[in-house]
Amino acid sequence: MNTHDPSQDSSEHDGESAGHQRESAQHQRKRSEHQGVSTEHQGVNTEHQRNSPAHTQQNPAPAAQQGLTPATQLPDPPAKRLAGKVAIVTGAGCVGPGWGNGRAIAFRFAQEGAKVFAVDRSLASMDETQAKIHAIDGDISPYECDITNTDAVIAMVQACKEKYGAVDILVNNVGGPLPGGAEALSENDWDQQIDLNLKTVFIVSKQVIPVMAAQGGGCIVNIASTSGIRWTGAPQIGYAAAKAGVIQYGRVAAVELAKKGIRVNAVVPGQLYTPLVDKVLARTQSGNDTAQLLERRQKRIPLPFMGDGLDTANAALFLASDEARFITGTELVVDGGMSARCD
Repeated sequence: MNTHDPSQDSSEHDGESAGHQRESAQHQRKRSEHQGVSTEHQGVNTEHQRNSPAHTQQNPAPAAQQGLTPATQLPDPPAKRLAGKVAIVTGAGCVGPGWGNGRAIAFRFAQEGAKVFAVDRSLASMDETQAKIHAIDGDISPYECDITNTDAVIAMVQACKEKYGAVDILVNNVGGPLPGGAEALSENDWDQQIDLNLKTVFIVSKQVIPVMAAQGGGCIVNIASTSGIRWTGAPQIGYAAAKAGVIQYGRVAAVELAKKGIRVNAVVPGQLYTPLVDKVLARTQSGNDTAQLLERRQKRIPLPFMGDGLDTANAALFLASDEARFITGTELVVDGGMSARCD
């Protein structure tokens, strides 16, 4: 409460009071100016709210203005994840009916809109692959090629370019194990395992990389194996060493090729139930007793079931898609947890 008696005011006090009133008036003017600014700010804020992501479903500032590359927009459910892409899939056939890795990869890629240039050393082994893809109105062109032969690979890549005009994706899937450990495996079998499982990755990639670089980028997915990262129950040392090489090849190539816009990754399948089990592994590892082999393999897998070629294919599909645009030089293990356990 103000208890000052006005009758006591002196001229000096009157001057102070007048000065105070002038200061008060100035303060009020400043306050009014501040309120005006505040009102203007509120108007801007209101405008910002009207343009906010919650109101407009748009980002407030394009990523490009922030010096970033805009993230790929995820397609609507009906869209195809590989629409318009051309994919070479080696080893697209299979030793028997069912979902081998290569057949499943070719199918899933076609299902997601890719034009699949399917390669195998036997056209007949791709009959079922073609039938499955034709059944979904997919685009597949089979090509017979021994990809351990460099001249044949050069012709194969050229044939793909002539057919589709590009190579956007390469899946190096050719491979297969031979039994034999560090002492038992012959030198010839060692050479065969390195040539089939590792050198083919080098040969095919070497011919495809310049094509991708000229296009401004591409994606290479190599199919390795958990045999390349751990003991998996059988002394197949040539296969294990080659698949370890596939993994390291991908890491080194990924760093080198990143500046060209080429991503390189690997899928590392575990012990899946594919036609290879029935046709080859049961004979070489369990005396043709498939049931016993499956039981032994399942005991190593924490999940209570065994995957198949479609699990490998789904992993390869992800790595080949734009969803994996920031993923390179790494591996996606598909083994039901087998390589994580240590008991």
